[in-house]
Amino acid sequence: MNHLATEQPLKNAYFAMRHGTSVANEEGVIVSDPTKGVAGYGLSEKGRKEVRAAAQRAKETGLLDAHTIVISSDFTRARETAEMLVDTLDLDMVTTTPKLRERFFGAWDGTHNDNYQKVWADDAHNATHTANGVESVAAVLDRATKLIAELEQNYAGKPIVLVSHGDTLQILQTAFADVSPETHRSLTPLHTAEIRKLN
Repeated sequence: MNHLATEQPLKNAYFAMRHGTSVANEEGVIVSDPTKGVAGYGLSEKGRKEVRAAAQRAKETGLLDAHTIVISSDFTRARETAEMLVDTLDLDMVTTTPKLRERFFGAWDGTHNDNYQKVWADDAHNATHTANGVESVAAVLDRATKLIAELEQNYAGKPIVLVSHGDTLQILQTAFADVSPETHRSLTPLHTAEIRKLN
């Protein structure tokens, strides 16, 4: 379910931030199982440089300021990204949530990241498919937009950064763009450490 459908107009300004390049990215492996992702596979040195540069740009251009709220996936690579952003902006804390976790890729977890393409091909035909045990597009949309609905109840007039993962943010973007979630790969993918305004 797209929970944004009942939350218009939104009271806050939302930004997506994809985590910086991670150890898993550099190894070319899919790490979507929380038992692996919450405890390990943090940012690489390249990723830390990317995040530091992106955070500094956001601060210097005034894109984000001292009133920013930062909400992050509890996976290490996202949490480390969020912590660096908070440090750059001189904020108090990061709030972590499972609602922004990486999409679970089922039997593809631990395999080469070329296999994303196979999942995305299925996604384009059916947002509810769970082939090979993957988390469906519909399920990701439900949990991610449920978080937005909760934030809308708790804040007003705030810039809110959602630090998360490639697929989760691609799917979330469809809710903001008001397009079918099956089309998530047709939207411009976020680069690692990219910060993008959603509304």
